[in-house]
Amino acid sequence: MRKFFGTDGIRGRANVFPMTAEMALKVGMAAGLAFKNGEHRHRVVIGKDTRLSGYMIENALVAGFTSVGMDVFLLGPMPTPSVAMLTRSLRADLGVMISASHNPFHDNGIKFFGPDGFKLSDGIELEIEALAESDMTNRLSGSGELGRARRIEGAQQRYIEFAKRTLPREMSLEGLRVVIDCANGAAYKVAPEALWELGADVVSLGVSPDGFNINKDCGSTSTDALAKKVHEVRADIGIALDGDADRVIIVDENGNVIDGDQLMAVVAQSWQAHNRLSQPGIVATVMSNLGLERYLGDLGLSLARTKVGDRYVVEHMRAQGYNVGGEQSGHIVLSDFATTGDGLIAALQVMACVKDMGRSVSEVCRRFDPVPQLLKNVRYSGGTPLEQADVRAAIEDGEHRLGNSGRLVIRASGTEPLIRVMAEGDDAGLIKQVVNDIADVVAKTAA
Repeated sequence: MRKFFGTDGIRGRANVFPMTAEMALKVGMAAGLAFKNGEHRHRVVIGKDTRLSGYMIENALVAGFTSVGMDVFLLGPMPTPSVAMLTRSLRADLGVMISASHNPFHDNGIKFFGPDGFKLSDGIELEIEALAESDMTNRLSGSGELGRARRIEGAQQRYIEFAKRTLPREMSLEGLRVVIDCANGAAYKVAPEALWELGADVVSLGVSPDGFNINKDCGSTSTDALAKKVHEVRADIGIALDGDADRVIIVDENGNVIDGDQLMAVVAQSWQAHNRLSQPGIVATVMSNLGLERYLGDLGLSLARTKVGDRYVVEHMRAQGYNVGGEQSGHIVLSDFATTGDGLIAALQVMACVKDMGRSVSEVCRRFDPVPQLLKNVRYSGGTPLEQADVRAAIEDGEHRLGNSGRLVIRASGTEPLIRVMAEGDDAGLIKQVVNDIADVVAKTAA
């Protein structure tokens, strides 16, 4: 069992275990020791989003890495996928992103990338945990072998050019009016600039971070302001990123929200038509809508499902040779370009389809009618509610009532103290009853 790593690195309330400066220091030391291999000068790339606590975590990590002899390259506020890209580009031994993604400002997190730009496996995370909890005093570097830290100039421009090159050379976004909501987060500089350089008429939201307003009433988890602005300026498309810009949600010209399932359908059909799919299918999680699976089936494509977390999607993609995958929440992984979810690159691929087809976003991106799906989150303060007899009985009853007409997914969140209760099927009324009944039992047990 992992003690402080979850489904996407380490995450929690800032200045409360495990997201304290002391823990970040130890994790930096441990990760540095785990990735030191050979006599060369070892280097780590560190990026962050715009949370107030990012300063504290960043400096603690720098102290940890330099104390074991690793040089540190600091990027400042940059998207998570840019850290993965620059880890490879700069031939670093390790990449680190300081972010709690879509969570409020008071949370923060630490995500790691290996030298290949991919997130770490469970096994390596366990190794880092064990090292962090051990006495590392005897493994510290000598006074003359300490690492150095410096800020990298031009990192933003490198990522912007990288993102632009994912489109065909002759492709231009000229003629598209785009509203981009950067969630007051990591992409607040690079995303609007990349869109403008590609020729779009850009209207920007969520580009005034103050340390406290990341994801606050903006970004991919709160699209009302984006939809309103799209309508106000008569834009062709709205793009909502989350705090670290590894996920995206689209709003069409009518203000309707288009989730990750629809975006994966758009990319899958387009890449199939252009013989760009490396396998006859895509990878998604157990949370993706049954409507997506049926749509892909009609195209002769499969949908491979994994447990929740873009890391597990990527692992399956790598193991089985897929180049398109993602999550309903907007993590879209296009492995031809990136090693992790990249909200900006996914949005660019969707806009390329819009330009290529010469149709509106609402026509291009509404590929299937979602099967009725309901998700309820039940907060708990401790224990293991899903192992309790009453909860297990309620889940079995729900599965029996749904039979073969739907799906039931019950799981504990890997990033928050929540039990997520999700069901989907053709009978919306039945779905609502099943979810409510199970959620009520979970809530009583958790109380």
